[in-house]
Amino acid sequence: MRYQWEENLTFGIIYYNKNGRSDLGIFVFDDSMGFLTNTKVAVIGGGSWATALIKILCEQQHIQVRWWLRNKKDIEHIRNFHHNPSYLSDVYLSPKKVKVFEKTKEAVKGADFVILAVPAAFVQESLQDLNESHLEGKRIVSAIKGMIPEENILVTDWVSERFKVPLKNMAVIAGPCHAEEVALEKQSYLTIASTDAGCAEDFSKLMTCRFVTAHPLADLYGVEYAAVMKNIIALACGITHGLGNGDNFQAVMVSNAMQEIRHFVTALDPRERELSTSAYLGDLLVTAYSQFSRNRLFGNMIGRGYSVKAAQLEMKMIAEGYYATKSIFELHKTLHVELPITTAVYRILYQEESPSVIIEELKKVLK
Repeated sequence: MRYQWEENLTFGIIYYNKNGRSDLGIFVFDDSMGFLTNTKVAVIGGGSWATALIKILCEQQHIQVRWWLRNKKDIEHIRNFHHNPSYLSDVYLSPKKVKVFEKTKEAVKGADFVILAVPAAFVQESLQDLNESHLEGKRIVSAIKGMIPEENILVTDWVSERFKVPLKNMAVIAGPCHAEEVALEKQSYLTIASTDAGCAEDFSKLMTCRFVTAHPLADLYGVEYAAVMKNIIALACGITHGLGNGDNFQAVMVSNAMQEIRHFVTALDPRERELSTSAYLGDLLVTAYSQFSRNRLFGNMIGRGYSVKAAQLEMKMIAEGYYATKSIFELHKTLHVELPITTAVYRILYQEESPSVIIEELKKVLK
C-alpha cells in the first residue's frame, strides 16, 4: 500500500521476512535521493562542530540522530530542554529526531553512518569501548581536521586500522564551514571526500539542506591532509597578527602556505588535484582569516605573549593546529619537503623560541 506524501517522497507500509518470521516495517523512500531514507546517523562528540552537524542533519525529514556526548550534565540538559548548554546553545535539537546516549556502543547501534566529531587528541579515548563488531558494515565519516597525536596518522587511517573498516567505507568532511555560521543558518559549503563515489555521494545528500550545499570528491587523503595543515597556517596567521603584522604580510603567508600544502600532500599522495577549490583553498582562507577560527585565536594569543599552557586554559577549546604541528613536522622530516611555515610554528610552540625572532626569520624566505 503506497501513499503520496509530498513531492518526490513516498510513504509505504511493507511486510518483510526476518529470521524466519514476518515483521511490519514502515519505510520512507525519497525518489530524488535514490536510497532508503530511514537513515540513522550516530554523532560522536559534544562540541560546537558536532552540534552544528546535528543541526544540518535535523533539516532532513528522514534522519534519526543518535548522539554521544561525554558530559553527563549536558546529556540531561539536552534531554530536558533540547539545547546543548555548552556549545551553540541557541540551536534547537528536536527530541523527535535526536536521541542522546551516554555510551558510544549504544549510540552507534543500528547506525548507517557514524560521524566522528571529537578533537583528534580524544578519538582513542572516545572510542575505547568499541570493537570491530560495533562498526562492522557502517560508513565512518571523520569531521575531525587533525591527526592522532604521537602516532602521526590521519584519523581515517587510525579508524580503518583499529576497527578493520574498509577504506571505501570511510569519508571526511571538509570545506569552509564554521559551526557558528551554521548555527546562524548562513549559506555554507561542504566537501565530502571518499575513495568510494557512492559513499561520498550518499553522505553529501544527507548534509545538503536549505543553507548548506555539499559536494562529493574522490580525494580522501588530499582533502584530509590539507584540512590538517590549514590549521597550522591559521596558527601562524594568528601569531603574526598578535605580533602586530598586517593584512599584507598575512596574504603573502597564506599564498606561500598553498605551495607548502601542495608540496607536502603531493609527496604523500601524488595525483592531479585542483587546490584552488573550496575543499582546499576555501577551507584555508576561512580558517586563516575568520573571527570564528579557534586556531587563529590560539596563535594570536601566542603572538601577544601567552604561553601555550595559558592560551589553552583561557580558550577552553581545543585548537587542532597545536597537535597537528608536531605530527606534520615529524612526518615532513622523512619526505625531504621544505615546510618553512610549519617549521616556524613548531619552533615557537614546541621549542619555545621567540615568536618575534622566528617570524622575522620566516619573512626572509617567503616570496
